[in-house]
Amino acid sequence: MLDKEENKRYSRQTILPEIGIGGQLKLKAAKVLVVGAGGLGCPILQYLAAAGVGELGIIDDDEVDLTNLHRQILYSAEDIGKLKAEVAKSKLLCLNPHVKINVFVERLTADNAMRIFGDHQLIIDGSDNFETRYLVNDTCVEMNKTLVFGSIFKFEGYVSVFNYLGGPNYRDLFPEPPAAGSVPNCAEIGVIGVLPGIVGLYMANEAIKIICELGETLSGTLMTINALQNTTHYFKIPRRKDPVEVPVELQFPAIPEINRQTLDNWMRDDEMDLMIIDVRETYEYEENSIGGRNIPLHELKEQVHTFPSDKKIVFVCQTGQRSRMAVQLVSSHYSGTVYSLKNGLG
Repeated sequence: MLDKEENKRYSRQTILPEIGIGGQLKLKAAKVLVVGAGGLGCPILQYLAAAGVGELGIIDDDEVDLTNLHRQILYSAEDIGKLKAEVAKSKLLCLNPHVKINVFVERLTADNAMRIFGDHQLIIDGSDNFETRYLVNDTCVEMNKTLVFGSIFKFEGYVSVFNYLGGPNYRDLFPEPPAAGSVPNCAEIGVIGVLPGIVGLYMANEAIKIICELGETLSGTLMTINALQNTTHYFKIPRRKDPVEVPVELQFPAIPEINRQTLDNWMRDDEMDLMIIDVRETYEYEENSIGGRNIPLHELKEQVHTFPSDKKIVFVCQTGQRSRMAVQLVSSHYSGTVYSLKNGLG
């Protein structure tokens, strides 16, 4: 039941006949996991918490960075360097203390996905890389959970609902991930700050409709939004006759990683044939680096032929995401030994 304070808090919502007290109780009973507390995750979390979703899970191992603040408006300058998931929990509880917040400060992997998805009835993917998107989708298929999907690219946004009431899943739309590094993320190509808010709110709206069982969802439909041209289009997603079924544990090959302590030890070893390649943008490298060669990720493929095959190469970036992509990108073009710095430079 709703207490007196909750009845007043949600009164402008429950007065809608499509929602009412019954819909509000469904929201209160709902358990929703949001993958990523970044550009998309922030508005999703804010509006679902405000709407009264009873239990929200947040998985994100990243820290707030100055470059986040133009679009991730849940955070402020004083949060720089803090864990996004922890900051998000604190601020969401200030917004609505009736919501239970569960935080998972870890990277989503094939080893922990099923544990974390657990008893969440709805999964919302606000991630920004293909590795995570396919892992989220395949885990939802394996566990029969509904997935609300969204992504952004420069001025364009995409929203859909997958694995809902027998509807198509992400692999019906995109059977296989693109080649590593072929599609840059916003760190490499940029994004207008308001776009994650627009797309994230559509995703939150889909979640509320699914939980309250009202309206028409985007299951079987991909909605595309172009914020520059003010256009919206809808594309039907047919279920594949030959569905791609990939076991979660086989989603992506293991990427060789080393931690910071190992890298520091290697750097102190004069006999170690080591080459460090920082795949961040030049301005990031100039602001703070541990040395080595700076090759931004989008330029990496053109430089592979210059890498010495007799050295251990360690790719580094701020969070470990771009360096993992770098390993994937060069693995089919380079015969030497390569590693990614786990969790990045921090």
